[in-house]
Amino acid sequence: MAFLPISREDIQKLGWDYVDFVYVSGDAYVDHPSFGVAIISRILEAKGYRVAILPQPDVKRLELFTQFGKPRLAYLVTAGNIDSMVAHYTAAKKKRGEDSFSPGGKPGKRPDRATIVYSRLCRQAYPDVPIIIGGLEASLRRFANYDYWDDEVKPSILIESGADILSYGMGEYSMMEIAGRLSGGENISTITDVRGTCVAVPVNEYIASSVAECPSYEQVCKSKREYAISCRIEQDEQDWIHGRKIIQRHGDMMLIQNPPMRPITTEDFDWTYELPYERTYHPIYEAQGGVPAIKEVEFSIIHNRGCFGACAFCSLAFHQGRQVSTRSIDSVVREAEKLTHNPNFKGYIHDVGGPTANFRIHSCKKQEKAGMCRGGKRCLAPEPCPALQVDHSEFLEMLRRIRALPKVKKVFVRSGIRFDYMILEKDPQVMRELVEFHVSGQLKVAPEHCSAQVLDKMGKPHFEVYKKFAKKFYGITEEIGKRQYLVPYLMSSHPGSTINDAIELSLFLKKEHLHPEQVQDFYPTPGTISTCIFYTGLDPYTLKEVYVPRTPQDKAVQRALLQYFRPENHDIVEQALIKAGRTDLIGNSPNCLIRPSQKYRQVHTAKPQGNARSGGANSNRGGIKNGKTFKKSPIRNKNKKKGQKL
Repeated sequence: MAFLPISREDIQKLGWDYVDFVYVSGDAYVDHPSFGVAIISRILEAKGYRVAILPQPDVKRLELFTQFGKPRLAYLVTAGNIDSMVAHYTAAKKKRGEDSFSPGGKPGKRPDRATIVYSRLCRQAYPDVPIIIGGLEASLRRFANYDYWDDEVKPSILIESGADILSYGMGEYSMMEIAGRLSGGENISTITDVRGTCVAVPVNEYIASSVAECPSYEQVCKSKREYAISCRIEQDEQDWIHGRKIIQRHGDMMLIQNPPMRPITTEDFDWTYELPYERTYHPIYEAQGGVPAIKEVEFSIIHNRGCFGACAFCSLAFHQGRQVSTRSIDSVVREAEKLTHNPNFKGYIHDVGGPTANFRIHSCKKQEKAGMCRGGKRCLAPEPCPALQVDHSEFLEMLRRIRALPKVKKVFVRSGIRFDYMILEKDPQVMRELVEFHVSGQLKVAPEHCSAQVLDKMGKPHFEVYKKFAKKFYGITEEIGKRQYLVPYLMSSHPGSTINDAIELSLFLKKEHLHPEQVQDFYPTPGTISTCIFYTGLDPYTLKEVYVPRTPQDKAVQRALLQYFRPENHDIVEQALIKAGRTDLIGNSPNCLIRPSQKYRQVHTAKPQGNARSGGANSNRGGIKNGKTFKKSPIRNKNKKKGQKL
């Protein structure tokens, strides 16, 4: 059997009389290295352990948790590739209509707060079997955390779930160590010192040592200032070289986060991604339409981990870490060659990337011995650090070797690049080859906003950097005679963004003839600096107050301003412009965002300006579709030739 067993019948066919681990997951079973369950289960299998997968179990059927018999070593529990609440709800807290990690894309296959629910069921099934939780949901909720959906501070998910160990970050090394110690007969209660894990012990049993102590759960519930201080401590200690053990008291229990595990080596990275994955979903889902998430990764390759960009709203720095790890070019090329033998392969490698596609080296030489900088310092923002290393030679060599493979027609980079890092590259051939050979008509980049004060809170470079990159991109595009475009990701309602900042962004969209059909509203997910600011109204590094568009009304106004062209948004945009004192943007001239309503004309006696060609509320110009792709439009801009469509 190629897939790991998922039922009692499967283990009987294998002739197993026991399993070492039962892996409970909120996702459907997809045996592909883009899925955490696949990686951990295949590693354990390679080390000689017997692993059964329990994907998306019906939580009303306890017998599903006992069908494999009593696990010899432990239950492993994860909500899946993403947080279960993010999987279920939009930023507006509305139920999503689909779940790409479930069969047929149908929602409702996993419970809210899946890690907690599954863990408690495992405890009911076999009370004395160790429970180890991991994955993104557990990793980002390892400390007391603000929960956007209930609008309250929750205790560590380790405490709430009743699990024995929480594995945070990328868990290959920590899981192998725990498995080895359990298999060797060690009791779970004594496995308290593994890097990359959290445990909880009674306060009266805790032995003080050299640690960083966060304000307690009770303190952060009462004081937003204490919550912000806790966030800063948690972020600053997430370095495998200088990061200290962190403690946080929860009532009569002491939460202990051991220092982060070392990043994966290139040799182990290669080995992990070349294990015998089936690279698709389990056959049981075929009749249900498969698992949609595989479409994005079936012909994509991951070559790196970690991101020294460390955007404030992104969970990657807290989960994967800021130090970049990479696979060898040889390993990546072997995987690409293997993809060409897939019967569904049409000649196109859809993506060669990771968190940030064009990171292949450490950000500086210092970090190799001293670790990443503390105190909220970033490598690229607001300006590049003088110690920053910029080198795309490996990245370019890797792409060249893949596109030279037989049967490969095109190799695309779709997971996104750091344009602020790319623009620093001195070798002009790097960007030229990227634009000429590896852009599928559109290149995703993430300026996120155009207001300097908002970008500072986001941890992003100022907008002039994006403009410089865009100018160079379109210059190369014109030279090579292609029609290619940038797809800028933009975000509304991020902490620090006022109505005036949102108006500034809408004016940028108008100038660039971009009409987003969907807007990426800031989503306060656990474990990020931006979420801390959203909840506390304080910058955790300065403890100064920050304006936060927190209410549904505030967020709706900023979202509407980015979609000022929609008729249904006219009234809310008009009121926002009046409130902001920007009535100069209400009128019929080309410089206005919207035309005046009848009510506005009655109140204001000023005569209409200009002519009717304002590109206002009834305009059907193209732009960003679903935050990703452009809709065709007859509108011209300075980067396009006459008659060219966007």
